[in-house]
Amino acid sequence: MSTVADLTVVNSKVKKIVEAQLEDNGGLLRLAPCWVPRSFLQPGKRLKLHPDDLYAYGLHRGGIDERWFASTTPAANENRTPDEGLSYVVAGDRRFTLQRAVEESGADLIGKKLWNRYGKWPVYSKFFDNMGPIPHHMHQSEKWAKLVGQEGKPESYYFPPQHNNVGNNFPYTFMGLEPGTTREQVKQCLRDWNRGDNGILDLSRAYRLKPGTGWLIGPGLLHAPGSLCTYEPQWGSDVFGMYQSLVEGREVPWSLLVKDMPKEKHQDLDFIVGQLDWQANVDPQFKDNHYLEPVPVAESACEDCEDRWIVYGKINRKQYFTAKELTIAPGAKCTIKDRGAYGLIVTQGKGKMNGLALDCPKLIRFGELTEDEVFCTESAARSGVTFENTSRVEPLVALRYFGPNVNPQAPELGAWREARQ
Repeated sequence: MSTVADLTVVNSKVKKIVEAQLEDNGGLLRLAPCWVPRSFLQPGKRLKLHPDDLYAYGLHRGGIDERWFASTTPAANENRTPDEGLSYVVAGDRRFTLQRAVEESGADLIGKKLWNRYGKWPVYSKFFDNMGPIPHHMHQSEKWAKLVGQEGKPESYYFPPQHNNVGNNFPYTFMGLEPGTTREQVKQCLRDWNRGDNGILDLSRAYRLKPGTGWLIGPGLLHAPGSLCTYEPQWGSDVFGMYQSLVEGREVPWSLLVKDMPKEKHQDLDFIVGQLDWQANVDPQFKDNHYLEPVPVAESACEDCEDRWIVYGKINRKQYFTAKELTIAPGAKCTIKDRGAYGLIVTQGKGKMNGLALDCPKLIRFGELTEDEVFCTESAARSGVTFENTSRVEPLVALRYFGPNVNPQAPELGAWREARQ
């Protein structure tokens, strides 16, 4: 099998190559795996990456605990490699970033509305997979991120059962702050940064994580994700601020708290705490306003498939992204229509998508090409994509995520209660 390292980077005629690929593949682009390390976390070993390759970037860079899907967003890592976080399109023996493909082909890939509004693919998704919890942190809103030339970052979670056969060390997520918590209490935690555990989790509450469910998380909302492998559709930004000084005995440097704040504000506790969405953090109805369970797609009419909303709802009255989980029965074939472009990852089984092979790998070597990830153009999605499960024994399961305002018909938060009845 070919590896990414073997392929020739194309620096010209990208548009023509993209057009040829779309013609051959029915509006689809094959994507190579995009691996991202985090120096302050321990990999959870459920990404299907070969264990010998967990530190493929070098021990100093940390273990690989994330795989990004259909990403045109660079990873905000120190000492990062060129194009880290960017997905690559694979076209025979040539490759180039999806970012470059979108720059060259624009509306032909993501649709006129998204292209005219954003001039790029403004979202991405990932699996993040850790042995233990992530530090209590938040992602800046558009207002605060703009101060350092970045974009804000709302995000969402779904815990795919196929990647969660074990829960690892702490399958609970701390979210928000206990109602009644004061800003002064949070500032005191920041003052205690160098004393060891700064006690920020004493002000929060943990929720048990359940495979097959999820959460919708707005910017400025504190959260310390637990140890389930998580599918995470989100805005195309990598801004964050860590508010916890010690996690499982590992130091979290102050620099990770203030990395996306103006330098002159790096010791300004009022400014730092002021970036939190206070009302969202101390909301007494926090779970009701953020928790997700799958909801059947109402317009799905295929008898041999099940299509479900797994990410839906609005953040501050805006739909930033949505996601669906498609399950095709063994031996079945279905044509699925969607309203916009999407990134797709297969989590189980094998089959075809407009004739393009799909196969969920058992184990992946770093740099190896797979057949489990695809980008689908808006025109192909609207015309209808034909999925075929070529297995006679197991379902074909795929997750796909969409950009902002693509699915105005998506359910509202809380719709899972009615679906369950």
